[in-house]
Amino acid sequence: MLKFANDRDFDEILRSSKPLVMIDFFATWCGPCTKLHPILEKLAAASDAYDIVKVDVDENPALAEKFSVSAVPTLLIFKDGKSISRSEGYFDFETLKAKLDELL
Repeated sequence: MLKFANDRDFDEILRSSKPLVMIDFFATWCGPCTKLHPILEKLAAASDAYDIVKVDVDENPALAEKFSVSAVPTLLIFKDGKSISRSEGYFDFETLKAKLDELL
């Protein structure tokens, strides 16, 4: 199940008990973001080994600035609260799943 985060609960999200947390910085007006959403839903349902979390950059500009997000979608993967991977743009399910599995 996809989760949503904002400025207030972001740090708590990073303290997940799961090994990896993927953050999708997105915007509702972004075509590739909209296309990526069902893929992230499928990815979230595919494994209990990671959390998939969405952050709306328009509603949470401080988080976007903190992580230097200047394009959407931007995907950050965190392990133990630290960013270990960054990707921008649209990716298919197989590519994202392989990336997460590789980092586990």
